[in-house]
Amino acid sequence: MQKFLVIQTAFIGDVVLATALIEKLHQCFPDAKIDFLVRKGNEALLAGHPWLNRVLVWNKKEGKLKNLWKMGGVIRREKYEKVINVQRFAATGLLTTFSGAKETIGFDKNPLSRFFSKRVPHVVGGMHEVDRNQKLIQDFTDGVPAKPRLYPTAADEERVRGYKVGTYITVSPASVWFTKQYPREKWVEFLKRVPEEYGVYLLGGPGDRGILGEVGREVVDLSGQLSFLQSAALMKGAVMNYVNDSAPMHFASSVNAPVTAVYCSTVPSFGFGPLSDERNIVEVKEKLDCRPCGLHGYRACPKGHFNCAYKIEEGQLLQTLER
Repeated sequence: MQKFLVIQTAFIGDVVLATALIEKLHQCFPDAKIDFLVRKGNEALLAGHPWLNRVLVWNKKEGKLKNLWKMGGVIRREKYEKVINVQRFAATGLLTTFSGAKETIGFDKNPLSRFFSKRVPHVVGGMHEVDRNQKLIQDFTDGVPAKPRLYPTAADEERVRGYKVGTYITVSPASVWFTKQYPREKWVEFLKRVPEEYGVYLLGGPGDRGILGEVGREVVDLSGQLSFLQSAALMKGAVMNYVNDSAPMHFASSVNAPVTAVYCSTVPSFGFGPLSDERNIVEVKEKLDCRPCGLHGYRACPKGHFNCAYKIEEGQLLQTLER
């Protein structure tokens, strides 16, 4: 029986996109054992995943190097046939290099990639992240990537069943990066214009609760009350899900939920756009010479005006609902 390990210890959205590799490996090797390594805190994304044998968790915040050493021992004992490293940092390069696997695969931008048995060029732009990741395994699968997928459990579905009443939208207004986040007042103005026939649920983490303040219409703030998978389950029943260029966009893609993604400082051509069948991109209409200003965004607008966000009209968001 073949045994694979996929390594992705980056942020939540990166893990969701890397689940496309799980799907593809399972399609091609349905009897294989597939393990997945994530950073502590992201393991909840993969709870109850039907194609995973084991989820390995590396605690990077407490005793990072000590726990890295321990994880290296765990990986070596598993005797994987192939270790597939999606990450481009030295720590995961060490885990890959010393895994003892028959084949070690990763991107050439990993500092230790020269020790991998297979190095794949990593190029930003021109393709989606799932296409980039697929190149790591295309030699023994094919060149057609699967879509990322999360699997809310029956308990997750039951947790949100009471909210799935009538016609509703979800809004995930927050982002780790300020310049990826549509401004609070712009979200509020948009929600005021959403017809009252639509219920509105706000999604996010505990720190996002109350982020919009007084909206001026009835909304249900579920920030911090739902897990990742429960949020995905709720999004699946919405007529539209409004998100920034952030993890909730990938949650929507993972359950093929309709989505409208608002892009401020970043652009879809970086390769992290939505993948749902029903997807909409909203961005500033005029060309700005300062956009995009970076791959991940910033804590503040480098120019001080944040025109890439403030010049997006609320009506652009409303149009995707009216369709």
